[in-house]
Amino acid sequence: MSEDAVDADAVHHVADLARVALTESEAERFEAQFGDILGYFDSLDEVPEIERESDLVNVMRPDEQRPSLNQDEALDNAAETEDGYFKGPRVS
Repeated sequence: MSEDAVDADAVHHVADLARVALTESEAERFEAQFGDILGYFDSLDEVPEIERESDLVNVMRPDEQRPSLNQDEALDNAAETEDGYFKGPRVS
């Protein structure tokens, strides 16, 4: 895939979908970066295929229920709590 696979219109379309305002210089920069990223994906086609190991086994242990903290113990080290829950900073 060439660098011009993603044009400025596509960048603006994606930005609109994400509700992100871009300046023209930002759009040009992202256009180039998207082209680079797609180029990297194209390079994956050059990786040779290998035979899959047929005798692989799952090394993860099975899930098992174990004792854990109760709610009060879990909240003991919290900086701030409210009504029995962790209280975090306002995001927006």
